[in-house]
Amino acid sequence: MKNILVPIGSTEKAITTLQYAIDFAEEINANVLVFRAYKAKSKAGSMVNMTAIIERETKLYLKTLVSAVHRKNVDVKLISSKGGVLESVEAIDNEIGVDLIIVGAKSNSIKHGVFLGSTAGSLVKKSDLPVLTIPEGYVYKPIKSILLAFKSGIIKSKTALNPLVTLAEKFNPEINSLLVKTVGYKDEDLVLDKGLIELQTTLTTTENATTYQGVLEHFKTHNPDMLCVFRRKRGFFKKLWEKNTVLKKEFYTSIPLLTLKGK
Repeated sequence: MKNILVPIGSTEKAITTLQYAIDFAEEINANVLVFRAYKAKSKAGSMVNMTAIIERETKLYLKTLVSAVHRKNVDVKLISSKGGVLESVEAIDNEIGVDLIIVGAKSNSIKHGVFLGSTAGSLVKKSDLPVLTIPEGYVYKPIKSILLAFKSGIIKSKTALNPLVTLAEKFNPEINSLLVKTVGYKDEDLVLDKGLIELQTTLTTTENATTYQGVLEHFKTHNPDMLCVFRRKRGFFKKLWEKNTVLKKEFYTSIPLLTLKGK
């Protein structure tokens, strides 16, 4: 894992998320790309170049933010991009290469009942890159235990497990697999991909209405430092993918959530 992209939202929450990303990057010897997208609206008859002004203010904002955290020995780069978050992230990935996105779960949302704000939710839903969402106010700590929840052991993407492989190599955590048999499961769903078998420390099979219910049932038993799931059409957030924001009453976790994908 070489490059970690950190989309930036409001200052107070962004500082905590950025510090987590830097602490995490130091452990795995990765670079941090601090990123903020901006949009400019032109005014008819105006002689002022609003785009240039907003771009300058965005870069100043990023510099101020980075100066407020402990950079340690991590290489931190600043990236400002005109346009929407998703298209900007795709462009950065194509040009530089992004191995992981770390984003604050709540982002810019001020609603107390929201777990995933629109920025984090849209990245998890629409981007093909793996996303690590950090709960509000969460402070970095070494990863000793991961709960990997899924409803099918089939993995079609060759790159989906890459982030988990990096975590296994750098932190040597317990990776406790939770295979949740939901209504309508097929026998082939119970056959685990070779990569999963090589990574996991333990395997628990359970029957629940949803993967999330399986997680709730077994969460305290494993007491993980990180929850890991797959994003796919029949995956963990099947219903939640229908929208960008995710309410706490629909899903909530007090620990970092790693969503695996793959191109």
